Amino acid sequence: MRPKVIFLPHANIQYSQLKMERREWVVKNCYEKLFDLVRDNQYKIGFEASGKTLDEIERLAPEVMEKLKALILDGQVEPVASPYTHLMMGNVPREVAVHTLLRSLDTWERYTGIRPKVGWNPECSWNAQIPGIYKEVGIETLIMDADSFFLSFPEIRKATGLCYDVQGHSNKNQLFLIEEYIKDKPEYLKYLTNPSICDNGLKLIFRSDCMANLLLWYLMGATEGVRKEAVRYEEIQSMFCRWNARAQETGSFIMPYAEDAEYIGSSAYFYVKQFNQARFFEEEGDSLKRFKEIMDLSIESGFVPATPSEVVESAELLENLSILKIENGAAWHGGTAKAWLNTDQALQLDPVCRMILEGIEGIAAYKQIDWHENEALAEAFRAVTEGWVSDARWPPAPTSPGRFNVREALEALYRANDRVAGAMEELGIAGLRSLYSPDIMSSQLGLIEERLMEMRYFEEE
Repeated sequence: MRPKVIFLPHANIQYSQLKMERREWVVKNCYEKLFDLVRDNQYKIGFEASGKTLDEIERLAPEVMEKLKALILDGQVEPVASPYTHLMMGNVPREVAVHTLLRSLDTWERYTGIRPKVGWNPECSWNAQIPGIYKEVGIETLIMDADSFFLSFPEIRKATGLCYDVQGHSNKNQLFLIEEYIKDKPEYLKYLTNPSICDNGLKLIFRSDCMANLLLWYLMGATEGVRKEAVRYEEIQSMFCRWNARAQETGSFIMPYAEDAEYIGSSAYFYVKQFNQARFFEEEGDSLKRFKEIMDLSIESGFVPATPSEVVESAELLENLSILKIENGAAWHGGTAKAWLNTDQALQLDPVCRMILEGIEGIAAYKQIDWHENEALAEAFRAVTEGWVSDARWPPAPTSPGRFNVREALEALYRANDRVAGAMEELGIAGLRSLYSPDIMSSQLGLIEERLMEMRYFEEE
C-alpha cells in the first residue's frame, strides 16, 4: 500500500512584521493562490488558521472564504483549529487557553459549517496541560512537534549537542542531526510514520523540521548560509525517496510540511528568522510554483496526499506514554516557549494581561457568576485574551516585533479595561474599587504604552 503524505500550511494574519495594510495582500497572494492550486490539481491538504485569521479573510476578501469553504465541503481541505488569537498555549492560564480554542472552533463552524476535529498548537509550545486542554474542547487529534519529542530522549539530545536557550530564536539547523541519528532506528522513526495516542485518548500526529526545513529553503530558493547554491529539486526528490522507504518499513505516512502558509507566495518572515534582515512579506512568486513541484514530487515518489483525519482513520495507533517527557517550556525549531516570556515587550505586556484577568475573575467570584454570564465581562475576557497575542512579543533581540504588532495588543488591553469598568457599572459594584480599579489600570496601561513605544523597533532601522 502506498504511504500517505500530509501537507499542512498554517495561516496567521497577526504574524510579526505583517503590517495591517499588507494583510489583504497576503490573503489574496498566499491563501487564495494556495486554495486555487489545491482545487485545480485535486490535491488534499490540511489547512490551519486562527479564528482571527478567518475573521480577517471574511472581512477583507469574502470570496476567498468561499473558496476555502468549497474545498472543505469537497473533501480536499481539512480544517485544522488553533486558538482564536495566535498565542503561546504553554504560557497562558488554562482558562484562557480553553476559551480561545472554543472561540476559534465556533469561528470555523460559523464560516464553513464544519467544526474541526484536528488541532494545531501555535509554535508547539509545551507543558503537561496541553493534551488535556485540546481534549477538553473536543479536539480528537493534535499535531505535535517531533523534534521537541525526540529531544526528550537523552541519547538524541546528546547526538544533536542542542542546549535549550530561553533568550534565543531557534536551533533549526541543528535539528538535521536528529534525522542522522534516527535514520536506521525504527523505534524512533515509527513516531514520524504512525499516528499515536496518549493516555487521555488524544490522537497525535508528529511533524519535524528534518523535512520541513529543507522544503522551506527550497520554497524560498535561498542558500543556508553554508551552501554555495540553493536547495535543488533533486534534493527534494531524494528526501521523498528516503522517507517513502522509511514509511513503508515502519508505518503508513509522513507529514513533511507543517509550516507557514505565508511562505507560499511571499517571503513572510524568512529573512528575519534566518539572516536578521529587515525584509518582510516580499512577493515570492516562484514559491507557489515550487510548492506545486513539492506536492507533485511527493506523488511521483509514491505518496498519496491525505488529510490528517484520513491518516488517523486508516492506521493503527501507537500507544505513546512518552509525551510527558517533553520539557516544560519547549517549542518547535529547537527553541523554547519561555523565550516568548522574556522579550522586552512580553515583560511589559504579560503582567498587565494577568492583572486584568485577575480583575475579571475577582468580580465574577464576588457576584457569584461565571464571567461569560455577563456580556461586558465576556467582552473583557475576549479582549484580554487578544492582548496575549504572541506576535506582539516576538522575535527577540536583536530583532523585534513590529511597533504595530505591539500596538494591536495594547489596544486590546485598553478595550478590556474599558469593558471591565462597564461590567462593574452594570453589576452595581462600580464603587467597589478593591475588586478592580479601572482608573489605576488605565494609568498602568499608559505607563507600559510609554515604555513600549520608546523601544527600538527592527523594521524602522
